[in-house]
Amino acid sequence: MLRGSGAWCRLEAEGAFAVHVGWDQYLYVGSGRPCDEALTRTRALGLFPERLDASPYDVETDTNSIQRPADDDFWAALHQAVAMSRAGVLEETYLEGASRWHRLTCDTINTVRAGISPRARLAVWPDLSCDIDAVLSALPTEGLVECVWQDKDGRMHSAVADADEFTEPAAWMSGAEAAALLSVYADERVPLFTAVMPDSDGVVRARWQTEPTPSDLNWAFLTTLHRGEIVSGTVTHIADFGVTFVDIGGFEAMINVPELSWRPINFPTDVVSVGQEITAEILDVDLTRERVSLSLKALHEDPMQSLTGQIGRTIVGRVTELVPLGAFVRIEEVENGFEGLVPRSELAAEPSETPQLGDALLVKIVDIDLVRRRIALSHRQAISEL
Repeated sequence: MLRGSGAWCRLEAEGAFAVHVGWDQYLYVGSGRPCDEALTRTRALGLFPERLDASPYDVETDTNSIQRPADDDFWAALHQAVAMSRAGVLEETYLEGASRWHRLTCDTINTVRAGISPRARLAVWPDLSCDIDAVLSALPTEGLVECVWQDKDGRMHSAVADADEFTEPAAWMSGAEAAALLSVYADERVPLFTAVMPDSDGVVRARWQTEPTPSDLNWAFLTTLHRGEIVSGTVTHIADFGVTFVDIGGFEAMINVPELSWRPINFPTDVVSVGQEITAEILDVDLTRERVSLSLKALHEDPMQSLTGQIGRTIVGRVTELVPLGAFVRIEEVENGFEGLVPRSELAAEPSETPQLGDALLVKIVDIDLVRRRIALSHRQAISEL
């Protein structure tokens, strides 16, 4: 029966006894303990026991392999992928060669999760297409292909067909609600991401070995990162909307504009350039969205902190901008120096004395708010003390 369904299985008491049922007519029985009596009885039956490190159907556990658990983070990522229409189908493999398929919506994910057995291997795929004719027209001209479809009653089906036999998949999907074609060849069969269901105690004990997807590789890398960790990387590009992307070992992390510098900047290129090697602090690692946020300024002291000692001091600054609320005045004679706001009520009373752009203006530093990054200035108070 196992051979007929194209599957194999293992029965094991780890380190003690193992029975492997193979694809062929053979049954492999082995033990990691002395078994002289069993060997004697086996020889008496005319069989020839041999020393084997493992049967052809054993699975060697690679300690460096990626085995993502189907934990809360996985299901959160799946929920987001479905909500964004990136994913819509879950393949559940509970035995080699035997799978169940689930079509997903945001409302059904939890129900599907509750029905999946521990140690099942999961693969997430894009949603099915409702254009059956387009799916059939995409059939390859040769080779095998797996057809996955949902019937009118909402049940999911899958079958492997020879592309030469067009009538067979056409008959399968006749009247289907939605369908998709998947390659049966390992190097072409790449899901969005994969995982393995843990046991009831949250530990993954399944020994599935799969080729990790790009998303799986990202997940494995992100699990090694931690908030507050210092990383180095290369600036790969700067988006038009201002986000700076940094390669930190094959994964692109991001730095938002406010995290580039303590000082005001117009655009990221005021601080960084493409190809530049930088060191930054990790602010956040989001496993669900596969994002890493960095901060360049976190590795430097806040220069505004040193200005707090100047509260109450009167200085001459340059007017950089006039706004309905008043005037912005630069209080540092350096590039990207800090600017403070002189409210309209704190400017001179006479309209003829209203400052113009570029004017030098006498101001008093009234307050510095490090949290809100604001500097309050007063021209009235400055001239009253003359």
